[in-house]
Amino acid sequence: MTFEKIRTILSEQLSVEEDEITLSSNIIDDLGADSLDLVDMAMTVEDEFGIELPEEMLEKVQTVEDVINYIDSI
Repeated sequence: MTFEKIRTILSEQLSVEEDEITLSSNIIDDLGADSLDLVDMAMTVEDEFGIELPEEMLEKVQTVEDVINYIDSI
């Protein structure tokens, strides 16, 4: 469930087809996100999941799975 939501968010924000996004996709290298995209993603994830993501989380996450693991750990 979390993966599907994150995949939809990334697909919409980065104009990438959902079927191209996997757990191991690197958000910057594979999906083409830049720092502004990461901030937008964080804000959308916060709204979608009702959580607050610290800024240092954005520096640590690299893959879609990293984002999901962080969300699931809260």
